[in-house]
Amino acid sequence: MAAGRRAPRTGLLELRGPGGQWLRVLLTLAEDALGVSPADGPGPGPAAGPGEAPAAQLNGGEAGSAVPEALANIRRTVRVVKQDVGGLGISIKGGRENKMPILISKIFKGLAADQTEALYVGDAILSVNGTDLSEATHDEAVQALKKTGKEVVLEVKYMKEISPYFKNSSAGATVSWDPSPATLQKRSSPLLPPRELREGRTVPLKMCYVSRKCLPADPEHRYLEVCSADGRVALFLRAKDEATAQSWLSAIQANAGALLPRVKEELRAQLAGASTVAGRDVKHVGWLTEQLPSAGTRNLLAILTEKELLLYGSLPQSRDALGKPTHSYPLIATRLVHSGPAKGSALYEAELSFALRTGTRLGVQTHLFSLESPRDLALWTRLLVDGTHGAAELVQEVSTACTWKGQDCTLSIHIDKGFTISATEPGLSKTILLQQPFEKLQMSSDDGTKMLYLDFGGPEGEIQLDLHSCPKTIVFIIHSFLSAKVTRLGLLA
Repeated sequence: MAAGRRAPRTGLLELRGPGGQWLRVLLTLAEDALGVSPADGPGPGPAAGPGEAPAAQLNGGEAGSAVPEALANIRRTVRVVKQDVGGLGISIKGGRENKMPILISKIFKGLAADQTEALYVGDAILSVNGTDLSEATHDEAVQALKKTGKEVVLEVKYMKEISPYFKNSSAGATVSWDPSPATLQKRSSPLLPPRELREGRTVPLKMCYVSRKCLPADPEHRYLEVCSADGRVALFLRAKDEATAQSWLSAIQANAGALLPRVKEELRAQLAGASTVAGRDVKHVGWLTEQLPSAGTRNLLAILTEKELLLYGSLPQSRDALGKPTHSYPLIATRLVHSGPAKGSALYEAELSFALRTGTRLGVQTHLFSLESPRDLALWTRLLVDGTHGAAELVQEVSTACTWKGQDCTLSIHIDKGFTISATEPGLSKTILLQQPFEKLQMSSDDGTKMLYLDFGGPEGEIQLDLHSCPKTIVFIIHSFLSAKVTRLGLLA
């Protein structure tokens, strides 16, 4: 054994297989990977319960063939490597013109998609290499798939409601993208395909997702879920007792945490080489669980940079993927409005969570995230608050077009110089119409639609500025500048 390397940890747990059967497996935890291999046959876990699906027919089957109940209405990320002949090896139906999602209607045996053993007829394709297909026409989806390179990342979701569409070819049927809350509440964690259960698998620990907050409910607190950073391998485990489950969670988290500096360096190198995101430094990387408006949840990989919070469905493996986050929130226009046990949320009332509000030109977006431990919550809370102040110091100044007293103007807000309203006539230099420091600001408000109101206590009275779009972005930036200035004084913002 090489000097400095610890001996792998091993132990017997149970792995949930298709149909709800619990299989006894041997876990081997190394410094950079978690291995699972068959032990001595099925464990003493319960048989399939009412409503649980039997083992899946993996690929190429007809719609309505048995797909694990655990996969229904759950977003999955599947990586497909094209072959020299045959491309992806799928056919698609649907599209916006048919009031349908883009659906996989056939998977050709032996070709690239079939070899993943992770795609099903009836899967809705939500995105291709980060390109959103939720509103795509059939032709747009075909073109998006054709333009892909050798490696294709598909975000998919299997929808049980789709079967009638394939059987009856009812192109006019409407299928909702979001399942009902009841469906989401009943979902289970993903299952490992049968062949991989027999042969064993390895989950790389680099940015893997690990949690004990599993569905279905875990009354004995023995469940543990581990998923690879790319979403391709997911393990749903059961320990003999709560203490053992927590011990494995802590051990996996510790090994994964030791790899975090390497992940940050890799991401920094990718950011430095991506022209669209140049100059960003990676402050932190970690998994967040977001509560969705439909009462469901989804796991997102969060990358916190100097100026933004970037959210991804899986760990981006290329500069191109890194430059196409699922969501991007500028820290200077984002507020942390809650940190701790969530109130008024049945799903999160006992959870460790925080809420963010971001001002945009379309209004305020609110997001609620939960974490695994009090330490994670404290870390993210501090990093987000500090990140907002740091972004304000880096940005220094923002400007936006506006109308004041019937005249087209520019409103500039500088962290040190304060507020400036100026106008520029064609062929003439800029004329400053009003300039006030932050210290003179007595009141600010908005109408939530397009008007921003500022009062500096001067003879001009309340200043009414028409920003031509929702003023919340500017309102949040003003708050960030003020908070950063207070922090400079060593006071608690």
